[in-house]
Amino acid sequence: MWSTIFNTFLYRPLFNLLVLICAYVPGHDLGIAIIILTILIRIALYPFFLKSLRSQTVMNKIQPELQEIRKRYKQDPTKQSKELLVLYQKHHINPLSSFALLIIQFPVLIALFQVFRGGVNALTASQYLYSFVSLPVLHTSFLGILDLTHPNLVLAVLTALIQFYQTKLSMGKISQDQSKPSLARAIQKSTLYFLPLMTFLFLTNLNAAIGLYWLTTTVFSLGQQYLIWRSSSTSPVSN
Repeated sequence: MWSTIFNTFLYRPLFNLLVLICAYVPGHDLGIAIIILTILIRIALYPFFLKSLRSQTVMNKIQPELQEIRKRYKQDPTKQSKELLVLYQKHHINPLSSFALLIIQFPVLIALFQVFRGGVNALTASQYLYSFVSLPVLHTSFLGILDLTHPNLVLAVLTALIQFYQTKLSMGKISQDQSKPSLARAIQKSTLYFLPLMTFLFLTNLNAAIGLYWLTTTVFSLGQQYLIWRSSSTSPVSN
């Protein structure tokens, strides 16, 4: 049942949208279609991303107050929870907003992953086409340079580096934030290096179509972060 729902409402619409975009882009370039589709998805998810990032920015600002409450009511978990709730309400924060964003994004990302991994093969994917959609002759060489059907080391390295930069901006001045417990800072530092490393390892074993999608969504997210921080007059990081 879940497989049918996934295919009907996520995979099939996204696959057909990718095919439609391919039909109209110059040279039926699959790489250009992937970039356009990725940007469209990111724009659609922008309201959720905006709410999550703003909550994260405010959470970073009120860390000293959070630590003070946790320290003051260390022996009284009930009182601590009430005071934390009051603080969240005061600053209009939903501590679960980031989690909610992941819940919303995850099925979409999985569907996109499946589309870019298998959708380039017309023989296996044509069964998912709507009756009004025709599959064009797809050109899987992005701009005639990048073969999207095989892994690409340069693309993997570039994506990992940009993700490292984005993660660093999101975390801010980790090592200098003494309001956080040392264990929390250590975990954040590990995450800063672990996520880009995992991205690199994944992309060296996946086709470049997925790497191009990953790179596009990371760059677009980075641009969104800058716009949000700029609109809120908040500097993302100071070195």
